[in-house]
Amino acid sequence: MTLIIVLLLIASYLLIATGHLTGVNKAAIAMFLGTAGWVFYVCYGTDFVMQQHPQDYIEYLSGAQPTSDLVKFFIYDNIFLKYVGKAAAIVMFLLATMSIIELLNNNGCFDFITEWIRTRNSKRLLWTITIATYIISANLDNLTTTTMMLVIMHNIVQSGRQRMLIGSAIVLAANCGGCFTVIGDPTGLILWGNGAVTATHFSAYLALPSLLAWVIPTALINYQLPDRLVCEWITSPYRGDDTRLNRWQRIVMLIVGIGGLWFIPTFHNITKLAPFLGALCVLSVLWIVNEIFNRRLMNADQMAQRRIPRAIQYGAIQQMLFVMGIMLGMGVVTETGVFSDIASWFEANIHNIWLVGIGSGILSSLIDTFTVAVSDIMLYDVVAVGDMAVNGAYWEIIAYCTAVGGCLLCVGSTSGVALMKMEHVRLGWYLKNMTLKVCIGWSIGLAVLWMEINLI
Repeated sequence: MTLIIVLLLIASYLLIATGHLTGVNKAAIAMFLGTAGWVFYVCYGTDFVMQQHPQDYIEYLSGAQPTSDLVKFFIYDNIFLKYVGKAAAIVMFLLATMSIIELLNNNGCFDFITEWIRTRNSKRLLWTITIATYIISANLDNLTTTTMMLVIMHNIVQSGRQRMLIGSAIVLAANCGGCFTVIGDPTGLILWGNGAVTATHFSAYLALPSLLAWVIPTALINYQLPDRLVCEWITSPYRGDDTRLNRWQRIVMLIVGIGGLWFIPTFHNITKLAPFLGALCVLSVLWIVNEIFNRRLMNADQMAQRRIPRAIQYGAIQQMLFVMGIMLGMGVVTETGVFSDIASWFEANIHNIWLVGIGSGILSSLIDTFTVAVSDIMLYDVVAVGDMAVNGAYWEIIAYCTAVGGCLLCVGSTSGVALMKMEHVRLGWYLKNMTLKVCIGWSIGLAVLWMEINLI
């Protein structure tokens, strides 16, 4: 049965990696992995439990005769729910941040970006929109941030080739920005939630490498753009009425939303509660502010649908289901003991966490950033000392390598797939125009991370 579960995992990896060719949604694959894996596990539950949790199971029986139902109840109560809780915490955080960015966007809080980039100068437009993407993605969901920025860019830049270049820079900025904070990417959230890293230390070590991995390829992209872009500007979007929020109201909402997310690490350190509770608290406060500022529309029964967070939109649901499925699937593989065997093999034959990180980055570009990162995280538990200790080098290497390495190909991240769909970017075009640039930035950032870990 262990072999069957491992083969299911490998098949899922292959299907996720070839999703752009087969058209099979990777969220569906992840959910099938998560559900089928646990069904297979339960079928041979007694064998797995006696191998991995013999003492806990004996204590659970309390002298009772073991039965098929009892072992299933034990698996559900003591094993399965643990992984459900971890997955749900990530999904709830994503739901909260996606809702926050929808509220801010629908109230025009990001309209200043369009005002800033009102230029035909390619350099100014490229750097302005990618700086905004980098900053926002460090606090909010990468996919939602990327989609919003791609829409803004698409409405301004008229040339298809220019949109593909700038869109590629947006995806890179989103992934690099998300990887240097614990709340900017699901991988960081998992590491933080598992107690593998602390928020301050994580950001301090990954800020400069992620910045270089974004800046260097973006500077190279700038050389491929003409000095003057083919642009067209539209007026501020019509939002259903003539009572758009004024500037100070939008600033207040932006401060509540973004500033509240910055407070989440402090909230977690003080209360030791899950970070998603802090995100939900920020969302609730922002929602109240939203209803106060829009009370005239509500009282007049003119509240447009745009004012309601649309985090349950199609793409967001796919993202959350994908995260849930992958984490459940990786959980069941962990419970078979396979990941422990792989970790032992790595320690016996490779002896180098940097090679593991580089290999994970390359795999991320072929399979999926989050899938590979979770696989790496599941290999080891947090220990007292060494590379796998709290704030150990291994966790930072994996977070950086998978996030940036996933940009080597546009199929390696959810943001890259969104670019492929929105701008019709082909894998061959991306490989020719972007892969080498990303590889240069990734390598330089990795060298800086090595110096930070070994020399500081």
